[in-house]
Amino acid sequence: MSQFIDRRLNPKNKSAVNRQRFLQRFRGQIRKAVADAVAKRSVTDVDRGEKIQIPTKDISEPTFRHGQGGRREVVQPGNKEFIAGDKVPRPEGEEGGSGNRASDTGEGMDEFVFELSREEFLEFIFEDLELPNMVKRQLAREATFKSQHAGFTSDGSPSNLHVIRSMREALARRTALRAPSSDRKRELEVELAALLTGGEPDEERIAALSEEIALLERRIRAVPFLDTIDLRYRNRIQVPKPSTQAVMFCLMDVSGSMDEVKKNLAKRFFLLLYLFLTRNYEKTDVVFIRHHTVALEVDEQDFFYSRETGGTVVSSALELMKDIIRDRYPSGDWNIYGAQASDGDNWPEDSTNCSRLLIEDIMASVQYYAYIEINNHEPHSLWMEYEKVAEYWPNFAMQPIYSAADIYPVFRELFKKQQA
Repeated sequence: MSQFIDRRLNPKNKSAVNRQRFLQRFRGQIRKAVADAVAKRSVTDVDRGEKIQIPTKDISEPTFRHGQGGRREVVQPGNKEFIAGDKVPRPEGEEGGSGNRASDTGEGMDEFVFELSREEFLEFIFEDLELPNMVKRQLAREATFKSQHAGFTSDGSPSNLHVIRSMREALARRTALRAPSSDRKRELEVELAALLTGGEPDEERIAALSEEIALLERRIRAVPFLDTIDLRYRNRIQVPKPSTQAVMFCLMDVSGSMDEVKKNLAKRFFLLLYLFLTRNYEKTDVVFIRHHTVALEVDEQDFFYSRETGGTVVSSALELMKDIIRDRYPSGDWNIYGAQASDGDNWPEDSTNCSRLLIEDIMASVQYYAYIEINNHEPHSLWMEYEKVAEYWPNFAMQPIYSAADIYPVFRELFKKQQA
């Protein structure tokens, strides 16, 4: 029996189940291909889909065929080298269809290529990542609501009709309305039976009792089995939903020592971080701070594309971050995070001031702070001072980045899910 699997680039969701099964089966190979693709992309080209190549040997699917069975002896023509019991060595050279040398023998297949959509690509980039220690939950400024069950109501949509509750109401109503007539009917039936079994019957009284019993029976039957007032509908109300509030401070050094290569690496790291926040978290503010000798809060456009430069005073960015937290993001209500990128070049006196600001003022207010130092094979004064912060505060993390290939692994290391 043949089995066909539709893996066209545009299957119009006719084979979505097979596609998801395929992605799950080869998740390891796809994750590695995605990591390689991220390292090769430009700053503005991270959030599109990608063509993924998987070696043919990794996607071979087992098949079953009917063999001839039994023990057989086969004579292969042209054998001049082997006798019974010899092991036949593997042919030398690359398999046909692969390798970088020409060959006049052998057949093979090219690597399997398929395309990940934008959503699938981002899912593989950000899987198993999270903002650490997000525990503070308050009502967000823009209230969100969730639908909650709130008993029953006597009117509503037919789709919300609660049959069991309606039948219970009908039973209670029928019992209440029929009870007086039923009790009276039983009394009259007892009296009628006594007259019929007595001596000389009173025909006039018997007729009156029979007529009254018939009237009561009609009155009992007139009570409807289900009435409009019995209907009950599920009632749902919208209640404010507590949501996690978080703010991420992105601090980037744009001083003269940060050349275009270093700035490009920093921008790619922050672009990954920005995509991660906007895709995975609804209520997350992002504060962009650029600094040289002076720190400025800027918008997204200026943060990634402004060409302003100057000297280096890193503490100016930390001072501005501290002021913004105090004025706009009280630590009791907000989950506060920080991410800083620099080449580490700073005045030694100011580097000491930076570690003091973090240890004494900022780290007590933040859930997590990540520092990346770019393109320095020897640590600068800022790195050495930040090592003191990491020793004092366990929620402070630092990693070096030497090339574009390091960005994605470092990003995953900084924001991997914490073990419970």
